[in-house]
Amino acid sequence: MREDVEALDIRDVTANWVNAVVLQAQIDERIKALADLAHTPLFFGRLDYLHAPGADLAEGAGGEQFYIGRRHVHDADGDPMVIDWRAPVSQPFYRASKADPQDIALRRRFGYTSGEITAYEDEHLSDPAEAAGVSKLLQQEIERPRVGPMRDIVATIQPEQDEIVRSGLSGSVCVQGGPGTGKTAVGLHRVAYLLYAHRERLARTGTLVIGPNRSFLHYIEQVLPALGELEVQQATVDDLVAREGLEVRGSDPAETAVVKGDARMAEVLRRAVRSHVTAPVEPLMVVRGSRRWRVPAYELEEIVTELQNRDIRYGAAREALPRRIAHAVLVRMEQAGEAPDDRVQDAVARNAAVKAAVKAVWPLVEPAKLVLRLLSDPEFLAEHAEGVLTEEEQKLLLWPKPFRSVRSAKWSAADLVLIDEAADLVERTHSLGHVVVDEAQDLSPMQYRAVGRRCTTGSATVLGDLAQGTTPWATRSWEEALGHLGKPEAVLEELTAGFRVPREVIAYASRLLPAIAPGLTAVSSVRETPGSLTVTESAPDDLVPDVIAACRSSLAHEGSTGLIAADARIPALAAALTAAGLPYLSPGEETTAESRLTLVPASLAKGLEYDYVVLDEPAAIVSAEPDDRTGLRRLYVSLTRAVSGLTVLHAAPLPAALR
Repeated sequence: MREDVEALDIRDVTANWVNAVVLQAQIDERIKALADLAHTPLFFGRLDYLHAPGADLAEGAGGEQFYIGRRHVHDADGDPMVIDWRAPVSQPFYRASKADPQDIALRRRFGYTSGEITAYEDEHLSDPAEAAGVSKLLQQEIERPRVGPMRDIVATIQPEQDEIVRSGLSGSVCVQGGPGTGKTAVGLHRVAYLLYAHRERLARTGTLVIGPNRSFLHYIEQVLPALGELEVQQATVDDLVAREGLEVRGSDPAETAVVKGDARMAEVLRRAVRSHVTAPVEPLMVVRGSRRWRVPAYELEEIVTELQNRDIRYGAAREALPRRIAHAVLVRMEQAGEAPDDRVQDAVARNAAVKAAVKAVWPLVEPAKLVLRLLSDPEFLAEHAEGVLTEEEQKLLLWPKPFRSVRSAKWSAADLVLIDEAADLVERTHSLGHVVVDEAQDLSPMQYRAVGRRCTTGSATVLGDLAQGTTPWATRSWEEALGHLGKPEAVLEELTAGFRVPREVIAYASRLLPAIAPGLTAVSSVRETPGSLTVTESAPDDLVPDVIAACRSSLAHEGSTGLIAADARIPALAAALTAAGLPYLSPGEETTAESRLTLVPASLAKGLEYDYVVLDEPAAIVSAEPDDRTGLRRLYVSLTRAVSGLTVLHAAPLPAALR
């Protein structure tokens, strides 16, 4: 298929060089999408239907056989050899069961090692004599050692996951899923499915995946290309709100960041933007040739008031104002017996007197300057925060020492979100067709609004776990979060079956749930791995040597190892690893067969996974956060990164729930 595309001759089908460049770019993208992926087989399953799909069963039509794979593959004659996993005919591979065979006689799963078929497993779903069983190949695929970036789960998607993946483009979905339930993979595969089912529409409107940090995005970046999807953009929330010339050079105390992230700030900003509009106090005189046309102040005020009452964007109203004024002038011209047309209206709208009136009544607003003034001028802030923010909250917002200009200001990440909100009040933000936001529980209400602006005319997939919220402004409920996102109608789905974290490990971590997320359903892991959890107390002087020894022990197994520790302990552990001759990677760097150990600050562990995890000093992870709940949530995240085994080492007493 790739060679066919490479052999295309476009010289006779392009009218000019522009067409040739565009067509060649499309061909290059197609070739790129058809690249071979090492160790990634083209098919992983087979379905034998009792009857041909779509045939009249009463006629007794014979069955058909389909190989299921990551993408459609056809032979030299164009006949299909492998059916895309997203096609309707492939759906029973994920949904069919002994209880509901969906006209499937046989489901076959293939096992691979380094791209070579090494095993297969059959289920005769329509045979009542065969008992239902657990797929060993499925379990082996889930437990396969993790080296390199995150891989797709297309061969192991479970029925409850498939329902979310194949839900329609028109509706938004929120997925609450504990550690190891596959919510990130479900979100990425949902994107791949939507691009398959609605390719033309999403090609026009665009698709975006939002992650918590660059390390996480690097970890997941190969999943969609492996499924043949190359056009999906990836970004963090900070990337979304970044503005040219403005750098994040400052940081906020937790209590200040909470206020800046509060949804009430949207009303403060709306008032501040609208405050720039002033009522006209003088009539407008427009000179055209030898005639003068007068628009009285009260009529100008009516025009301004009408535009304000429409509640359209500040910038859109400002652009409409000169044409409204010009229309008032044209009415007077017509009353005087003239017959002005659209060209006259355009000319009047560009008249110097009209421009001056617009500038005085409805001046330009620069979002960054507006936020700079709010954070610098106590009177300006108090005027627009009255009845919205308390005096104490207003004091938290104000900079101790105001900055002179937008360029010199030490903006924080939360400040840029405020500027983004102000910018949207002035000019509408471009909306995409679909947005996926992962680890959403850590977004503030204002960050939700920033994400929601990117999909006002599209849909969203929200992924997260309330128990893993580790910011002071972490999401309290999904209903509230979806309201801030602008998608209150989104369907809330909960994944509670764990496939990644061993049962012993998730049960140990779940002891923290009553303290960090009361009422949340604990994950029930389908994987029982005896000996997967070890908790060891060390003497204070022996802790670091014991941690190094545990890393060596983990590296003796196949797969990746993550050493997770409180951020403040990372330098000491890095020095100890170097002294011990153990090379290590930073989060986001790709593991290889030669380098399988990653040193992970607890603040960056979210969303990552390793075959074996060595967890250093849980008490230090908890105490590094501003409060116990956030600290215990950070610990919960760190405890649930392991796929095969977790070793916890501590010198200080463990949190009460883990003793």
